[in-house]
Amino acid sequence: MAGLATTFGSGAMTNSIHDITNHAQLLMLIGTNTTEAHPIIGYKMRQAARKGAKLIVVDPRRIDLAEEADYWLRIKPGTDIPFLNGLMHIIINEDLHDKEFIANRTENFEVLKETVKNYPPEYVSSLTGITVEDLYAVARLYATTDRAMLFYTLGITEHICGTHNVMSVANLAMLTGHLGRPGTGVNPIRGQNNVQGACDMGALPNVFSGYQKVIDPAVRAKFEKAWGVELPGKVGLMIPEMFEKAHEGKVKAMYILGENPVLTDPNSNEIRAALEKLDFLVVQELFLTETAEYADVILPAASFAETDGTFTSTERRVQRVRKAIKPVPGQTNWQTIMALSAKMGYPMGYNSPEEIWMEMASLSPSMAGITYERLEERGIQWPCPSLEHPGTPVLHGTTFSHGKGIFQGIDHIPPAEMPDEEYPFLLSTGRILQHYNVTTPYSTGIHSMWSEEQSELHPQDAARLQVTTGDKVKVFSRRGQLTTKIKVTDRVPPGMIWMSFHYTASPANALTSHGLDPITKTGEYKVAAARIEKI
Repeated sequence: MAGLATTFGSGAMTNSIHDITNHAQLLMLIGTNTTEAHPIIGYKMRQAARKGAKLIVVDPRRIDLAEEADYWLRIKPGTDIPFLNGLMHIIINEDLHDKEFIANRTENFEVLKETVKNYPPEYVSSLTGITVEDLYAVARLYATTDRAMLFYTLGITEHICGTHNVMSVANLAMLTGHLGRPGTGVNPIRGQNNVQGACDMGALPNVFSGYQKVIDPAVRAKFEKAWGVELPGKVGLMIPEMFEKAHEGKVKAMYILGENPVLTDPNSNEIRAALEKLDFLVVQELFLTETAEYADVILPAASFAETDGTFTSTERRVQRVRKAIKPVPGQTNWQTIMALSAKMGYPMGYNSPEEIWMEMASLSPSMAGITYERLEERGIQWPCPSLEHPGTPVLHGTTFSHGKGIFQGIDHIPPAEMPDEEYPFLLSTGRILQHYNVTTPYSTGIHSMWSEEQSELHPQDAARLQVTTGDKVKVFSRRGQLTTKIKVTDRVPPGMIWMSFHYTASPANALTSHGLDPITKTGEYKVAAARIEKI
């Protein structure tokens, strides 16, 4: 969100899922294992490839889509910026950039040009491990294809340079004019079913709903009038900062709803220590999660099946959801929050999720035209500023959100921690399909399909350690250690161990790096130094 907001003025997927199979001629995937992390979109990508769309996969692992790709580029983790700069170097040198788009729609091009001239293919190849021939082939293919869509997920953002990685992706799309039309665009796929909706509603420390800045006095005055309270004018804490302040004794209480940071946040031993220091912890959850075990009070939560409301998908599409069963706790989550707010001295008078939505839409210009009545017919993609507006399938059609797109000159930023003599393996983490977005083993059915971690290790490394598939090893980092079973496979390159983060018995995030993106405070889950010992 931060990277695209800087370059385009809006931090969201620019195009529609529909475009994958109906308009795109080329799909470039960087740092996204789409078939496992976003299986519906991954299936559509497979459909598009089988209908003739070209497919480029840039990933250190040989993911499923690499098997169907026209080009699979096994990039060294943490070298996305030099890779993207190298493509742009070739495109500019061979005069393949879209001069008309650059002149009319962008600014700061000379800064980009000066930066990428320092990334010739031979130098980029030495950093990334990608051959010079493949760099030329992919640069030419992406630049000369009329309708090319670029996709990324956490393989781009979960680095200390994640925001700069995103800006580099945006640079490449602007350089080639792959924006503002069906079948083009920069398309970050959001991690879970309503992440986009949560952000749109203002569940961020720096904005109200609709991405209206809390530091803007006029915006603040509008919300103060609507809510009848005085609102703070400073940006709040991001998640890592919350736990840092808990360590320092400056944050004394937390209310955690539907989140399990003990299992999902990086360097999780520090998370546990911070939770232990709190004076008071409230967790509202479906299950007794690893985080809930630290709670002073546990409030029962209602699942998606027990509540009415909206989800906003990765393509900015607001959709109605309806409860299938009565809430097991007797009330759903918004009602619990209302009751708690009343106890704390601020009564909320909402009678339904629709009333909450309509208040939010009335205060948020980008969603002002979306009503429950309209959502009965179909989902609507914001921005939708009026009741007559049909919604916006493609962003940045004639102009960017803040006028012109702004090129950024970005140089290589190495990972916070790389393998060394003491910790010679590179640890990377991600999701597996069988536990799709499930971070705790509370479903008997899911658990029966994939009951324990099987960390991936290359055959060369397995031979040196004298382990085979099914053997147990201990994995150490500078932050902790765990035991895991090994799966020997050449899906990973030599020198890497890859783990999912789904299992309580082998919590990968006890090992992950302490490094954070300085802008967004996102953890560097994709690169950490590790040591492996056979048990």
